[in-house]
Amino acid sequence: MPEPLETVLAEVRELLLAPGLTRAVAAGRRRGHVPSVTRAQVRPVTLKHGRKLQIVTDDGARPFTRNVAPGPEAAAAVDELLAEPFGNWHVETDSATVQVRITKKGDAQVHRAGAVAAPRAAEGHDRAKQWLLDPGDPLFSVVGGTAAKRRQIDAFLRALAATLPDELPSPLRVVDLGCGNAYLTFAAYRYLSGRGAHVQVVGVDVREDQRVRNSAVAAELGCAADVTFVAGTIEEAELPFPPDLVLALHACDTATDQALARAVSWEARWVLAAPCCHHDIAAQIKGGATPSPYGEMTRHAILRERFADVLTDSLRAALLRLRGYRVEVVEFIDSAHTPRNLMLRARRTGAAPTDEQRAEYDSLTSQWGVTPALSRMLS
Repeated sequence: MPEPLETVLAEVRELLLAPGLTRAVAAGRRRGHVPSVTRAQVRPVTLKHGRKLQIVTDDGARPFTRNVAPGPEAAAAVDELLAEPFGNWHVETDSATVQVRITKKGDAQVHRAGAVAAPRAAEGHDRAKQWLLDPGDPLFSVVGGTAAKRRQIDAFLRALAATLPDELPSPLRVVDLGCGNAYLTFAAYRYLSGRGAHVQVVGVDVREDQRVRNSAVAAELGCAADVTFVAGTIEEAELPFPPDLVLALHACDTATDQALARAVSWEARWVLAAPCCHHDIAAQIKGGATPSPYGEMTRHAILRERFADVLTDSLRAALLRLRGYRVEVVEFIDSAHTPRNLMLRARRTGAAPTDEQRAEYDSLTSQWGVTPALSRMLS
């Protein structure tokens, strides 16, 4: 339930100045107020002249870093930050995590939990599950927090964590193409900003009502300055920046190809795509002649469709490699939760394709007599 804001900010102040501070992030804005900076990050650092409290603020144009000495100097700097009308505070110490969201009425919604463990495999079957996004995060109170949704969000964030480097670029610019109701969009923002990066996200969906609804959710979560939405097609939507990270989660049929083509055109550093239905290659196989000796693979409709799914994503991965990406095809989430559980995870290396890679792709498409939609879009 809501708590008095002054009391909660006093608790945050104590944590920020305590020796056990790990890091803290302030962002968003309160209703009717605009902070002088869009974001602030606080963490302890050890420099040549001893231990300092590092404060990084961002005015939307560039970050500004200063290192203040423990004691009165650090206390004064922290008081300046607490006086800013931020909408959210996320504070981690060696023993606790405190998340604060300022409500429209000016009260504080607070979630307190134990220290966040670094993501790693469990040591033993009885070890408690470590969620990458705390189940008590304010996001779940807005978009809902069913067990199935938490599992899907956690699986997505683990795939995201495995794709990105430990040291995130800041700012980190993200686009989610075909974002729908955007709960994975918001999850990515909450997780990545919690790792200390200044994250800017744009969600793209063809429906105007989704843009309105998602923008309202961003305002409620206090992140409307960094998470915005546009209504438009994947192929034509205009972004305020070229993205570093492109997400395309369960875009139907060739919409996945449209997202991959745009990612390549932007030279995005990372791409995560979880395809949905596959019809394009399946239709081409059905209407063409099956090469020998694979007749049994296409004789029955269900086998033909499953094979077409595999062939489609194999060709997508091959085309990304030919365009300078290192690609992994992984399981997104256990098939018990959804049959559409495959994810293409790509990182741009800029490496030129080999003759062998070109020959394998050409042989595969010519043997089956297919032309992938992604190939047409890239050319």
